[in-house]
Amino acid sequence: MLDTVSGRADSAGIFVDRLRKTFRGGGVVACDDVTLDLPDGELLVLLGPSGCGKTTTLRCIAGLERPDNEDAIWVRGRNLAGIAPKDRNLAYVFQATALFPHLSVRRNISFGLDMKRKLPRAEIDRRVAEAARLLHIDELLDRQPRELSGGQGQRVALGRAVVMEPDAFLLDEPFAALDAALRFEMRTEIKLIQRRLQTTMIFVTHDQEEALTLGDKIAVMNEGVVQQLASPEAVYNAPANLFVATFIGSPQINLLRGALSGNNGAPAFAGSGLTIPLPDALAQRLPAGELTMGVRPEAIDLNPLSAIATGTVALVELLGSQSLVLLRAGDLELRGLVQGQPDIGEGADVSFGIDPTKALFFGPDGDRIALD
Repeated sequence: MLDTVSGRADSAGIFVDRLRKTFRGGGVVACDDVTLDLPDGELLVLLGPSGCGKTTTLRCIAGLERPDNEDAIWVRGRNLAGIAPKDRNLAYVFQATALFPHLSVRRNISFGLDMKRKLPRAEIDRRVAEAARLLHIDELLDRQPRELSGGQGQRVALGRAVVMEPDAFLLDEPFAALDAALRFEMRTEIKLIQRRLQTTMIFVTHDQEEALTLGDKIAVMNEGVVQQLASPEAVYNAPANLFVATFIGSPQINLLRGALSGNNGAPAFAGSGLTIPLPDALAQRLPAGELTMGVRPEAIDLNPLSAIATGTVALVELLGSQSLVLLRAGDLELRGLVQGQPDIGEGADVSFGIDPTKALFFGPDGDRIALD
């Protein structure tokens, strides 16, 4: 394995080399061949549905689970094989705040430092005060956990991690129990804190909006395997495969299954009851045979210069500054995203167009066809 780690073992960040973790004597594979390369000071989001292996991967890095290949994890050039969780200098923030109800906020934050008997009291107090200022909880230090709101409690849990001055923060869906407004507020705070501290962070979530707004990079996982590791822009605009394309994006991408065809001598994509003209340059880069065209809802044009079909408006949902329009054309349903509130009602017939240069194309194996 050392040959794959060459040049990475002295990295200041986190390097995970083909991590594998199984349960029940190898009968259940939680994560397999997981490779992550996280430079120092970067924020990586592990994203995927429940049971995809993202939390197991995080727990293996923290030492809370023992991977099948123990020498797969490196932090700041140190291989963590055989090193106990308490000696890894990693701060783990759980979904539940797990604050001690009988201790003040101040004592909850300092608890880990209090266990370091060689650390002077003045240094502990300094770290607690700095963390409280960073998290805007200075005025809460003398309160008890029962006097805190959900967001305040989560800030205290973060403060307990910050004061340890770890090599990296590991956050396991810390905002799952918060309401939408608090989730938005806390993810903004997390990103600002990570930027100020410049500390490496891995953040686990199943919320793709959270991942797109937080991460410098996103590792999309499914069934224990990393499907794509890339920037938020790349996983949205150039998803590696159909799983990533359908998991990332809200409203979800439209999928049309078909193949290349001729339309009065001009190239076209024909499938799902639609015939979509293609520019010659695009058609020449697409292979023959079965294809899937992926069309993001914002690429559905309800005011087209040239329509490809007519559909019936089945539903209009206001999403604030945008509206989701659900169209039915035969047996096909298409989701379109338009600005503002369209002046169309449910049951109306509308013409629509699709710009194929904004579409994604996938082969029979589900992998995206690179066109650039």
